[in-house]
Amino acid sequence: MRIVIAEDQVLLREGLAMLFVDGGHEVVATLGDAEELLAAVTSYRPDLVVADIRMPPTFSDEGARAAQAVKRAHPEVGVLLLSQHIETQHVVELVSLGGFGYLLKDRVLDVSEFLAAAERVARGGSALDPQVVAGLVARSDPLAPLTDRERDVLELMAEGLTNNGIAKRLFLSERTVEAHVRHVFTKLDLPETEDGHRRVLAVLTHLSAAAR
Repeated sequence: MRIVIAEDQVLLREGLAMLFVDGGHEVVATLGDAEELLAAVTSYRPDLVVADIRMPPTFSDEGARAAQAVKRAHPEVGVLLLSQHIETQHVVELVSLGGFGYLLKDRVLDVSEFLAAAERVARGGSALDPQVVAGLVARSDPLAPLTDRERDVLELMAEGLTNNGIAKRLFLSERTVEAHVRHVFTKLDLPETEDGHRRVLAVLTHLSAAAR
């Protein structure tokens, strides 16, 4: 397996290279940023690209955007993204392209599993960190941040009940219901306008989720 590594942390970059070489693979290029990644892939024609999501100059999503460019230009090349934190932006599109993996960096510590995941991605398969999968599931469900009680309140809002009506139905105080409603608005990231308008937006979100 021929590999290109893009990682700005020198020690990790060299460590990854040693892991792959010790595993019987060939590291054809190592890069400290994402800017030259596509050119390196075009030049070296690797089987696999391993890239950090956050790299210079902004340390935001350079690696993910470079990975998208690689997959568009060379769909046959496997791409394995690494990250210190769970970041789901760009991941849905990349997963759909095949030959893609996304692991948290601490997974590298289990060398055999990490190498197996890398080899799987290079063959056109996938390797997604369980925590990343959980993040994607939460992202796909707009109501995921809500507690069970907050969902109950939202459902009754969708039925058209007032806070007083919800309080009576759930055997809660009206003040408690008001707190739950505020939490619903906050967790659904609804703009701070008049409550009546926010209630409508919350109900629309509930109905949209129910129709999935």
